[in-house]
Amino acid sequence: MKLSKLLPLLGIFILLGYNVSAQISPGDLSKAHAGLEGISNCTKCHDVGNKVTREKCLACHKEIKASIVAKKGFHASAEVGNKDCFVCHNEHHGRNFQIIRFDKKTFDHRKTGFELKGEHSKQACVACHKPAFIKNPEIRKKPGTFLGLSQDCLGCHADYHQGKLSNKCATCHNFNSFKNATGFDHSTTRFPLLGKHKNVACIECHKTEMVNGKPVQKFKGLQFANCTACHKDVHENKFGQNCKQCHTEESFHFVKGIKSFDHNKTDFKLIGKHQQVACKECHKTSLTAPLKHSRCSDCHSDYHKKEFAVNGVSPDCNTCHTNSGFSPSTFTIEKHNMTKFKLEGAHLATSCAACHKKQKDWTFRTMGSKCVDCHKDVHKGFIPDRFYPNQNCLACHNVTNWKSVKFDHNKTGFKLEGEHAKAACSACHYRKDENGVRTQRFDGTPKDCSSCHKDSHAGQFAVNGKTDCTRCHSFNAWKDSKFDHNNSRFKIDGQHKDVKCEECHKPVTNEKGTYIQYKFDNISCSKCHA
Repeated sequence: MKLSKLLPLLGIFILLGYNVSAQISPGDLSKAHAGLEGISNCTKCHDVGNKVTREKCLACHKEIKASIVAKKGFHASAEVGNKDCFVCHNEHHGRNFQIIRFDKKTFDHRKTGFELKGEHSKQACVACHKPAFIKNPEIRKKPGTFLGLSQDCLGCHADYHQGKLSNKCATCHNFNSFKNATGFDHSTTRFPLLGKHKNVACIECHKTEMVNGKPVQKFKGLQFANCTACHKDVHENKFGQNCKQCHTEESFHFVKGIKSFDHNKTDFKLIGKHQQVACKECHKTSLTAPLKHSRCSDCHSDYHKKEFAVNGVSPDCNTCHTNSGFSPSTFTIEKHNMTKFKLEGAHLATSCAACHKKQKDWTFRTMGSKCVDCHKDVHKGFIPDRFYPNQNCLACHNVTNWKSVKFDHNKTGFKLEGEHAKAACSACHYRKDENGVRTQRFDGTPKDCSSCHKDSHAGQFAVNGKTDCTRCHSFNAWKDSKFDHNNSRFKIDGQHKDVKCEECHKPVTNEKGTYIQYKFDNISCSKCHA
């Protein structure tokens, strides 16, 4: 039976005191719709004889109707936009029935028209969907509602810029980090970032100021017509305010006009190495501050630490050096020969460093003038001081050729004669010991022949263990003997005068080795003749 036919009967039942709603209602309404309980309210949601209509729902839920009309929000999405409301939100299931039901964890927020990105995707629903962010007072009253939020950033977030910039936050910021304004392109402003400006943190230029009692970075209204709006004028306006005439954004320390700047117009002309020096190396505090420049020491430290000072005052560096380089020195050989040590012979070809830089630092005044001040005395302990007093090497050697030795050997008591006068000193005074080590020997060198020469006669003429070769031989030639056979036990006469030496003096071999026999125990005729 249609509802229109039941209405008259319902009136009679009501007059009789019957609980009509209990007889015809499918169940209690939810808490949200509890105010619509009663038979007189049915038509507020139902058309007579029909189910709940979409139009009647939207007649009450105007905020949802407004979003559908504006084609915004979840209810305007393709998934639910053409559905009847009761498909998702049906009623008469009791007071505690949740008329709004969906899984918050799996809900696709993109269907609302606002995709959750970055930090938004990490937030709990209640972090955004709370009354404080709902501007419409009517919607704000509804507990647990997900409606009424604006998709503008300022709908939830405070305006950090306090109205100084556009409210379209996404123009500069992203959803991952508010501090990194990656979307902002500084080149679109009147001050494009060039050179070193690209590496400067925003806060360095955009300082914080107080606006409405809150700290806010200043982005608009900055002065940038001149560099001095941000940077201190280290030149104190000596060169005007147009910094770009000399400097660039790439580096303040690079002065683009340095090559064109004529330093010769100043009191100090740039010569040699000075042309390669950066301005800041000399102009440490200010490019315009007056600098002392009458002496090299006004800028350079005294490398020699007053070693050349006279009465406490050092000579200027240009006495020995030039602007072209510290090395080589202009201290000539002629100047050196005016010192206490004149350069002669091999010393003329010796580099300065060989003598004056034996250690880490250069040394000049404390060098000394004796040979042993620079050279090692290889004869120390081997030659007595009487032959070279105070270790004066020049007693034997000279500065032209060290190996050329001039020494009066007669002072030793052993005069050099004949072949001895031609022999090198090392032939007698340098010998190898039993270990094969070459050692020198001067003082105490024996004077007997056998100390240097091998006794080829196997000791036949030794007296007390030593053989005096000079009895028969001279210093000029070993083979020319001055031996007189007539002074021996066997005089040469008669037919013996025609006999060759080797006919009588033949080689013998025994424990002493092989040698020519000259001395015989038996000199009788039968010794040689049968």
